[in-house]
Amino acid sequence: MQRILAVDDDKDILEVLQFILEDSGYEVETLVDGKFLFERIKENHPDLILLDIMLGDLDGRDLCRSVKARKETHDIPVILLSASHAITDSFKQNGNPDDFISKPFDIDVLLHSVERQLAAA
Repeated sequence: MQRILAVDDDKDILEVLQFILEDSGYEVETLVDGKFLFERIKENHPDLILLDIMLGDLDGRDLCRSVKARKETHDIPVILLSASHAITDSFKQNGNPDDFISKPFDIDVLLHSVERQLAAA
């Protein structure tokens, strides 16, 4: 079973993501604090990361850059989620995300993006 790590400081969003993804056959771990991202990656070895851009005092784009910069994690697909940032801003950075989904997200768009990124990994 493929493992997905969903990171968002909004517990309601995490519950929705977990429900949708588990219902589609994925194993889902959730994390409300990006500070523990690399610890959780080391513990659970996710096949894909869903990462919110606005994580309280952290920026998901910075975390994405860190994931992509590390040898042990750079191959993990990262999909950024945001209600307040434009997709073009996220793809201009070094350590680009593999995809971007706007909130509120369409379930079919979410599942299609997850499937596409996992198939490409």
